Amino acid sequence: MSGRSSILSTSHGTNRAAFRFSEWGLLVYLATLWGGSFLFIAIGLDSLSPGVVTMGRVSLGALALLVLPSGRQKLNREDWPRVIVLAFTWVAIPFTLFPLAQQWINSAVAGMLNGGMPIFAALIATALLRELPGRWQRIGLSVGFVGIIAISVPTMGEGSNATIGVALVIVAVALYGLSVNLVTPLQQKYGSVPVMARMLQVAAVLTIPYGVATLPASEFEWGSVMAVVVLGVLGTGLAFAAMAELAGRVGGTRASVITYLIPVVAIVLGVVFRDDVVTPLALIGIALVIAGAAITSLPETRV
Repeated sequence: MSGRSSILSTSHGTNRAAFRFSEWGLLVYLATLWGGSFLFIAIGLDSLSPGVVTMGRVSLGALALLVLPSGRQKLNREDWPRVIVLAFTWVAIPFTLFPLAQQWINSAVAGMLNGGMPIFAALIATALLRELPGRWQRIGLSVGFVGIIAISVPTMGEGSNATIGVALVIVAVALYGLSVNLVTPLQQKYGSVPVMARMLQVAAVLTIPYGVATLPASEFEWGSVMAVVVLGVLGTGLAFAAMAELAGRVGGTRASVITYLIPVVAIVLGVVFRDDVVTPLALIGIALVIAGAAITSLPETRV
């Protein structure tokens, strides 16, 4: 029982005031990397199976951090169970679900649905901290949630296959909401790179069997391979280190508002490079989730 409670716990960020310039910088950096990730997943899927895309990005992400001196720092034995849980909930399961989902829904829709993460992060943080989010955070998350509904509704009319894709993304996003809370205490203890390097290392081991099993269904094309390389080094290794840093600073709930900015990048890249179609209602939803992000970044005041 004690082992379980030590894993299922979180902590407040070290900065509970309004976001500083450095925190907004991390948000923009992550939005660019992860917004583009949906495009690179789609390019990778042009010739590679979902399992190979997942295996490639996770393995390369782990290597990108393990080559850094701080990435090889040892973690205490009592913290490894949390690292292993994170490997499942933040990487192995959702990274497998996203490429599967994008066989039915386009990259812009996948990127926009990912904006639901703050809702799950806030619910889980409330349960773990036994404390409601601050007033501005509740308002911001509510505005963002309305935006997510506006984004999601158009996809539900595309038939059962589209619904399956949406459901897979929602499961992945819920796991992201859990993970961003679980990583906060670890980041505050060790820093970002050591924790993410070890987590991705475990996740790589978990994703290799599925990747190898689906390798015969893949074909070698330079465009898809290079997309996975970029996805692994930038969109996984460096991005996860930046996300853990942000979570340690501002807490899991407020760090998760990064996903309110990702859809903007995903939409632009999806439309420009993949001829994705975005409905007017989805654009209204994007405006709402951006507003929600701005409100959520305000100080964590209590009422």
